[in-house]
Amino acid sequence: MRKLSILALITCLFASTFAIANEVNVFNARHYKADAEMYGKFTAATGIKVNLINGKSGALEKRIAEEGADSSADLYITADAGRCGAMDVKGLLQSGLTSGTIKASVPKNFRTSKWVGVAKRARIIYYSPERVSGAELSGLTYEGLADPKWKGRIVIRKSSNIYNKSLVASLIANNGKEATAEWAKGVVANMARDSKGNDRAQIMAVAAGEADIAVANTYYLALMLSGKKGAEQQAAAKKVKAFFPNQQDRGTHMNISCAALVKGAPNKANAIALVDFLLSPESQEHFTNNTFEFPMISGVSPNPLVVNNLGLDFKQDLKTKVSKYGKHQAAALEIMTAAGWK
Repeated sequence: MRKLSILALITCLFASTFAIANEVNVFNARHYKADAEMYGKFTAATGIKVNLINGKSGALEKRIAEEGADSSADLYITADAGRCGAMDVKGLLQSGLTSGTIKASVPKNFRTSKWVGVAKRARIIYYSPERVSGAELSGLTYEGLADPKWKGRIVIRKSSNIYNKSLVASLIANNGKEATAEWAKGVVANMARDSKGNDRAQIMAVAAGEADIAVANTYYLALMLSGKKGAEQQAAAKKVKAFFPNQQDRGTHMNISCAALVKGAPNKANAIALVDFLLSPESQEHFTNNTFEFPMISGVSPNPLVVNNLGLDFKQDLKTKVSKYGKHQAAALEIMTAAGWK
């Protein structure tokens, strides 16, 4: 019998009777091939096998819910805090996702005892420098997107998109439901067209002159500039500039890729060990260089495409706890739907 690592032996002592001590089951809704390479490095370093179950968020969440106590899931990893929050509301997560590494590395507003952020992104404004003046942008906030001066000039994804639900949830947390409902009506009135397409499609719409400003996540611009999505998208990305809203008050809306500890996880100790690994400098550099997200920990720099085209000197919203996104998610969708947001 091969010799087990110290970490694996510790796992044997603390894992449940029915757990296989040297494995961890990850239900993964992040669709990045590079992530699998990172899990391979974890296995090489610890001897713990990562069983990766890939799928869309909705399908994975439904499976975990239906399997209940029989679920093999240890960690649920997805690309939005709102999804982790919704899982918590459904009672599908458990406390105990804590360690010295997590507490030291992750700011309190980006974690709970049930889930923790492993990478960050901001949802910002992209604009055409040919059609949008510096004076128009000065002091611009998310709230300001409802200003009539932007009538017929804005593109943004559908109301059903999780990133938009989290953004609107953050507005509810800061401004209340009534004010956010009025804001949503103003944004819909300012749309250049009905919402359609992904975040990259919004950026391309601005580049093509279909709109003057778009709302999209930060990593998409770097992804397009990298050439990984083709020459057409690379050229489009070069025609827009980035702007970070709310710099004079709470800061720009932040979201996370999060890892959540599933209720009844059979390999809890291994799950925590994997999250610790994802917060290591090696893993954080892997995130930044392959997915163009912002690192969660200090001391790691974003990819040069992010630094050179988005910059680092912006105020993040560290006031709004991302745990509120899940709590206000249903209200956010209700508000957008009532406003006529497609």
